[in-house]
Amino acid sequence: MTLASLNGVGMAALALCVLAGGPAFGQNAKVSGATVAFLMPDQASTRYEEHDRPGFVAEMSKLCPTCKVLYQNADANASRQQQQFNSVISQGAKVIVIDPVDSTAAASLVKQAQGQGVKVIAYDRPIPSTAADFYVSFDNKAIGKAIAKSLVDHLKATKVPTDDVGVLEINGSPTDAAAGLIRDGIHDGLAGSGYKTLAEYDTPDWAPPKAQQWASGQITRFGKKIVGVVAANDGTGGAAIAALKAAGVNPVPPVTGNDATIAGLQLIIAGDQYNTINKPSEIVAAAAANVAVQLLAGEKPKSETTLFNTPSQLFTPTLVTADNLKAEIVDKRINGKPIQSAEVLCGGRYAEGCKKLGITK
Repeated sequence: MTLASLNGVGMAALALCVLAGGPAFGQNAKVSGATVAFLMPDQASTRYEEHDRPGFVAEMSKLCPTCKVLYQNADANASRQQQQFNSVISQGAKVIVIDPVDSTAAASLVKQAQGQGVKVIAYDRPIPSTAADFYVSFDNKAIGKAIAKSLVDHLKATKVPTDDVGVLEINGSPTDAAAGLIRDGIHDGLAGSGYKTLAEYDTPDWAPPKAQQWASGQITRFGKKIVGVVAANDGTGGAAIAALKAAGVNPVPPVTGNDATIAGLQLIIAGDQYNTINKPSEIVAAAAANVAVQLLAGEKPKSETTLFNTPSQLFTPTLVTADNLKAEIVDKRINGKPIQSAEVLCGGRYAEGCKKLGITK
């Protein structure tokens, strides 16, 4: 079985599967006792500690119980990530899974590792200028197109005019190649819609405070001309919502998101955010573990596409709005657990919104 681009039930099923490749990898002498590194980019998003790391470690423990996993988080510091990269090589890592802080700077790390016979898997964010050994991610361009098109469809369905109005676009970090793909997808999703982009911003380090500061300035500049905000993730989307509320905008125009964070989902429940993207990180983490073990075994992982000259596996995520939040987030299961539970989402001021959506504890 190869890694297939999946969504919905198929993604949940993948979490229970092991990629094909003959006998159990843990029995392979080349793999037994090997060291693998899992290097994540920042702590601004809770996903890395709560989903990516546990998902990767869990799958590695199934495939190679004797393998050692080295985990590091660079906290949005490219220099620190380089130090961590050097450290795991010195500790004997034979495969490094890296979600780069700076996609351009990471090219030198790939060359350094490959020069020493160490395999590199680009994870979540691609490394465009140098081919890694494999790339595993959700389809970031598809994510951008989906959130933008969803917003456009909503504006048209609610008969928002296109004359003399437009949307704000809040992109991710300019050093993140995945953010660039999301941005390209957003452009595709807005193209031909009739709604012009009033202003566009690349958010350094994906930092919500910087996105909020920029959005506040654009609200002062454009006022009621803003009929929507296409934000590249839940952090920047939440920042835009905070800026709109601080400016006294009521009602808040529809705002997009991505990552299905607890905060983003709760904003949808409250009626403040329009959409997000559900992409359970356990899916790509498990896939990366499978690829890592195949590389350790000297095998060539199968890919379905090539991106930036790198064999790649891109998964198709799911768009979430208030209409399908219950079905996609609360009712669906990954490894026997809901993506997020009603108990987590529906406390305090979100209880009434959950009730309206049919979500009960």
